[in-house]
Amino acid sequence: MNLLGLDEPAEHNKTETKSLVIGATGLVGGYIVERLVRSGQRPLALSRAPQDGTGIDWFLGDLEKPEAFKFPPFTTLFCTASAALLSSALPYLLNPSLKRIVVFTSTSVLTKIDSEIASERATLTRLAEAERNIESICSQAGIEWTILRPTLIYAEGRDRNITPLSRLIRKFGFMPLVGGAQGLRQPVHAEDLAIGAVSAAFSQAAANKIYSLPGGETLTYREMIGRIFDGMKLPRRTLSIPPVLWRAGFVVAKPLFPSANAAMGIRMMKDMAFDSTPAVRDFGWKPRNFFPTFD
Repeated sequence: MNLLGLDEPAEHNKTETKSLVIGATGLVGGYIVERLVRSGQRPLALSRAPQDGTGIDWFLGDLEKPEAFKFPPFTTLFCTASAALLSSALPYLLNPSLKRIVVFTSTSVLTKIDSEIASERATLTRLAEAERNIESICSQAGIEWTILRPTLIYAEGRDRNITPLSRLIRKFGFMPLVGGAQGLRQPVHAEDLAIGAVSAAFSQAAANKIYSLPGGETLTYREMIGRIFDGMKLPRRTLSIPPVLWRAGFVVAKPLFPSANAAMGIRMMKDMAFDSTPAVRDFGWKPRNFFPTFD
């Protein structure tokens, strides 16, 4: 019986490769599930609400209540949900068949760990601790692990990085840029991350390693914004703001950009670029360039 009270499919009794995807209803997790189904697998997928999907065995559960998990044996675990929650739940997910865990965190543990925003520092400190705890648990259990740190994740119309910027542009017709916005960025598509995760899971070279996963090209923040304008078929209209004026005027500008904070603008000048060479070498990382399209 699974968590929904349904009889287990016969496939669960086989010794074939079986994957569990935690975060399966999320942006990257959904692409991972799709990728596994297309490869001929029938993945297990965890959700906090009932789901339907051809070729997928859905289980109802919550990472915050892992003691209720009752999964059949699986050999690979993909987690795109909170690594901090996974860190606490992982002991409940171990089984004799489990060989590899692939976990998503973020390059923010490298670029924002000293953020001027206290809540960000606290979140990223927990994330860094979760990475270390996951490594320790896996090492003690004899399970291989791979940690993937993506940069700016996007999937047009669905993400929380690029899409909100497109909505601001659509609403106001322009985009404010601080200090020339020359900081480097590497947006990465969610589908490419799913492809990379599956490849890493079955690469022995990727065992027990951490990888940064940037997109296919490195752009200035200004050019990244320009590509968003292009993808919306709008003329590029930006407003350059000196950093001092940005900080001084942010209180006034805040109502126009409610999801922003002063630090976000200052970061437009900061490089946030990473080396993809290890991922290319170990599991063939080959993400697309950044040419988003918006309806």
